[in-house]
Amino acid sequence: MLSGMKQKCSTICIIGKPNAGKSTLLNYLIGQKIAIVTPKVQTTRSTITGIITDVDTQLIVNDTPGIFSPKKRLEKAMVRCAWSSISGVDQVILLVDSITGFTDDILLIWERLKEKGIKPILVFNKVDKAPIILYGADNPAISDATIIYISAIKGDGVRELKAYLTKHAKEGPWLYAEDDMTNLPMRFLASEITREQLFMNMQEELPYNLTVETESWENKPDGSAKINQVIIVSKQNYKSMILGNKGAMIKKIGMRARAEIEKDLGIKAHLFLFVKVREDWDQNPASYDYLGLTLE
Repeated sequence: MLSGMKQKCSTICIIGKPNAGKSTLLNYLIGQKIAIVTPKVQTTRSTITGIITDVDTQLIVNDTPGIFSPKKRLEKAMVRCAWSSISGVDQVILLVDSITGFTDDILLIWERLKEKGIKPILVFNKVDKAPIILYGADNPAISDATIIYISAIKGDGVRELKAYLTKHAKEGPWLYAEDDMTNLPMRFLASEITREQLFMNMQEELPYNLTVETESWENKPDGSAKINQVIIVSKQNYKSMILGNKGAMIKKIGMRARAEIEKDLGIKAHLFLFVKVREDWDQNPASYDYLGLTLE
C-alpha cells in the first residue's frame, strides 16, 4: 500500500445454486486456484476464503456450497454453511447461471435474502454461453437490483465486478497480511486437490459420498513435504474402484494430484494415498469438523 493511504476492507460472500460458477469466479478474482472445480454438482462443501489486496483495499471473498433442497445429512450441513456464511459480511453476490436464468429457485434465494435485510449484487455468469433473452434479468422482482454480467471462466466482466466491490469497501484495517491469498491451511487445500482429481479422473463412476483427509504433513530438510492422505469411502466396492486393476487408478490419481499440489501450493511434494472404508463417515462429527461444517 502506498504511504499515506487509508486502508479499506470488505468481506464478501458468493452464494447461488450448485454449478453456477462460484468457485471459478473466486479463483479468477484471486488470480490463483484456491477452490477446486469439477463438473460434479456440489463439489464445494464448505466456505473457501480467498483474499485480494490491491493498493489500499482488501477484499475477503467467501465461496460457499450451492443452495438446493438437501436430503442427506451432509447436504443439509452444506446448505446450512452457505446460509450462515452471509452473516455479518459487507457484500453478498448472488450468482446466477445465465444458461438456466433467473428461475423460481433463484427467486426464493433472492426473497430470503431480502427477508434478512440483504440486497445482493445480482451477477449473471456464463454469459458467453447463453443468449441474453434467457437471463431473466427483466423479472419485475429484481427491477431495483444491481446487475453485472460476467463470464467467470473467460474473465469477461470480472474486472467491472471487482471495481464495484472495491468501490463499496468501507474504510477500515485489513484483516490479513498483504501477500495472503487464503486463510485455509495447506493440508486442507492439498486434500481438496486430491478430491478434485478423484472426481475429474473417475467422473460418473465415483459416488459423491467420499471425502479426503490429510492425515500427516512432514516438512523435510530439503524443503519438500511428505504428505499422507486417506480417501474415505462408505463401501468396499468404492475402494476397489479407486484402487483399480493392480492399483493403476490410485497411482494415476496420486501422480496427478501430486502435480497439482506442487503447482498450486508451490512446494515439492511426496504424496502417499490410502483408501479406507468407513460406512458411517458422513455421520461422524470429526469428518464435519475437518470440512469446517457442523453435523447438526
